[in-house]
Parts: sequence; structure tokens; C-alpha cells
Amino acid sequence: VQLQAFGGGLVQAGGSLRLSCIVSGRTFNYAVGWFRQAPGKEREFVAAISWNGGSTYYADSVNGRFTISRSNARNTVYLQMNSLKPEDTADYYCAAKYTTPVDTTADEYDFWGQGTLVTVSS
Repeated sequence: VQLQAFGGGLVQAGGSLRLSCIVSGRTFNYAVGWFRQAPGKEREFVAAISWNGGSTYYADSVNGRFTISRSNARNTVYLQMNSLKPEDTADYYCAAKYTTPVDTTADEYDFWGQGTLVTVSS
């Protein structure tokens, strides 16, 4: 199983970015979570989505600004990030989980992609 995250970049505060996570290998019945880690801080949960997209979860800090979605036909999970703030600056990682239920805990995820850096300037 491989996950590839991309779409990060530099954006001004108030702007938007869309991250994508492509899953290859075992491409059936998996949940995906997005996590982030800022310099000097611990990794934190951002959002997660179930296999059929019927269940989504968000950290309080991003709820209402970020939207997680997926296309199983494309084996891709998206994270639409709007109204970005400087405190959203971090490396963003996607991870896949092949056991139920969807989880917000990083340790519960089986496979991880490389990070994609999001920098929000003030």
C-alpha cells in the first residue's frame, strides 16, 4: 500500500488550497485520515472519512473551514482547505486505515504517505 499526498504550497491568510491523497495497492474498504505537524509541535488530527464517505470527522480547529471528501473511482481523498490561517501552517500527511471504525488517533492508522507542506502567510 502506498499513499501519495500533494497539493501543498504557499498561500496568504484567507486563501484556499486543496490537498489530494492517492492510494495505491490495496484500494478497497479503507478509511483515510489527514494529520498535520507544525515545527516544534506534535502531530495532530485534522479530518477523517470512512470508506463510503458517509462518516466524516474534523478537528475543532478546522471544522467549518476544511472539507474532506473522496473519489473511490480515482482512489483519491481530498482535503479542501478554505479561510486558511497562519496557524494552519504545517506538514500535512494522509494515512489509511483498513479496520473499522474510522478513527481520529494516528496510532490506529496502518499506512502513511509523505508530507506535503502548507505555508500560510499573514
